[in-house]
Amino acid sequence: MRGIQLSFNKTQKLRLDKALEQLEFLSCKLNSNAIVTVADTIQVNHEDGVLKGHGMVELEGEVVATLCGVVERVNKLVYVWPFRARYKPEIGDIIVGRVIEVAPKRWRLEINFSQDAVLMLYSMNLPDGIQRRRTAIDELNMRSIFEANDLIFRGFQHDGCLHLQARSQKYGKLERGQLLTISPYLVKRRKQHFHHLDQYEIDLILGCNGFIWVGEHVEVKDDMIVDQTHIVLSTLGFMVTVEVIMDTVEMSTSKNLDIHEMLGAEFYVLVAESEAERRSSSSKKR
Repeated sequence: MRGIQLSFNKTQKLRLDKALEQLEFLSCKLNSNAIVTVADTIQVNHEDGVLKGHGMVELEGEVVATLCGVVERVNKLVYVWPFRARYKPEIGDIIVGRVIEVAPKRWRLEINFSQDAVLMLYSMNLPDGIQRRRTAIDELNMRSIFEANDLIFRGFQHDGCLHLQARSQKYGKLERGQLLTISPYLVKRRKQHFHHLDQYEIDLILGCNGFIWVGEHVEVKDDMIVDQTHIVLSTLGFMVTVEVIMDTVEMSTSKNLDIHEMLGAEFYVLVAESEAERRSSSSKKR
């Protein structure tokens, strides 16, 4: 519940605590990935060949966590993924970035990482759409392509630097919308990060780096509702997926809440209770 100070009455506080306790219980019950704090024992069953990764040490015959986070298992590798970890770029990530400098033959972008990303002129589709060698004229016209605007790219690592590409027509300048920032760990890596919400006629881009874009598709309709939904979900620490976003938007609509009421204490409680009920129902079906 960081970032926003809410004033809960006694009843709301009890309801919220109950919902969060239920969510924590269900998370530990349903997920093989356990939530651990510093000095918690991590069960590895002493399997042969288990590789101990980041965030854990062996102490007196037991594997102990050195970070607060989630125990992740990839084949035989076991490690702790810390809460609120900084964004770590991976090949194939879809990210949203902001141009901060136009340099010779390249744009420099801020992507919510300790290092700025670089987009080379040769990695871009030119406005005329013709595949050809970039010339000095193209370099002079770089500001007509991108200046101080938000972009979406598929990123990849190269020679120790973060280089981006935007060869596809669907990547490029983002206009007529709003950029929101949440903790990167709340965004799951998926095959699809670009969504069109037909009901509201808006486009939604969930950047792996924690930059979320909500923009106009045909005409602006309730995009502020989706903005407020991101704020509520990220404050509660819930994973931000298009399914959870739509459920939260529909809840606000069904209860006839205006934009400002969505950031009120009661709506936070309702969202937490709804998520607890949804996960409880899912566990019973298994």
